Amino acid sequence: MKRGKVLVGAFLAILAVAGLYLINRYWIAPATSRSVKTTGEHPMSPAFSLTDLNGRNLELASYKGKVVLLDFWATWCGPCRIEIPGFVGLQDRYREEGLAVIGISLDDSPEPVREFYREYKMNYPVAMGDEKVSELFGGILGLPTAFLIGRDGRIYSKHIGATDISVFEEEIKELLAAESAQEAASFKPAARARPSGKIELGDPAEVDSEVPGVNLSKLTPQQVAAFKKHLETMQCDCGCKLNLLKCRLDDRSCGVSRRLARQELERFMSGTAKL
Repeated sequence: MKRGKVLVGAFLAILAVAGLYLINRYWIAPATSRSVKTTGEHPMSPAFSLTDLNGRNLELASYKGKVVLLDFWATWCGPCRIEIPGFVGLQDRYREEGLAVIGISLDDSPEPVREFYREYKMNYPVAMGDEKVSELFGGILGLPTAFLIGRDGRIYSKHIGATDISVFEEEIKELLAAESAQEAASFKPAARARPSGKIELGDPAEVDSEVPGVNLSKLTPQQVAAFKKHLETMQCDCGCKLNLLKCRLDDRSCGVSRRLARQELERFMSGTAKL
């Protein structure tokens, strides 16, 4: 009997540890990070253009001069649901001073997002995100993930996981007080904010590439076409049974095909690739 109780207790302990890991991995914070290019302590925010839930064009560049709270979230994410009423309140309080909250949903379809939008009386634009937008912001590996962008278009803070609304409010007030055309060099994250490390962004030349994740900007259109045909002759080693180009197009997150395609680009540009 004692041995049985010990085994049951050990099993329950393992389940508890696994549960905490999954919560942290998918809800609170990502367990891993990608190697992406950075552009400084306060990098300029990448530009993107999406269509919001009401069919209106949503361009981040048009918000320059405002302080933007950019929230990546999903309806199935518990901490996201906790944060959003606070964002609605922030938009109400600071809209006239220049705050603009923008939601980027990473749900698979817009239907649950529309229902959530109405239920929570969201008073700011929400658009459906995609892999390209996520990659531009360094890869969104955990939800919620929020960025605070100053009037000058620079990213000043990044918050991964559920964050107390007072942290956002403190940082928003500081950015609202800054000169619109100048970098807020004296900006300091809120004292209660969890350290998020250096803000890392993706390379637009890789994100928007005809071969996702591979910078083809140094190739002519003819060379790009030849390189893509070359990748079609190669097999990806990730187990997908697809050619290298097809794997890159179908699964942008595949690290194996990304690495192989980059290696082939180096050989292609040096003239050592077997065409």
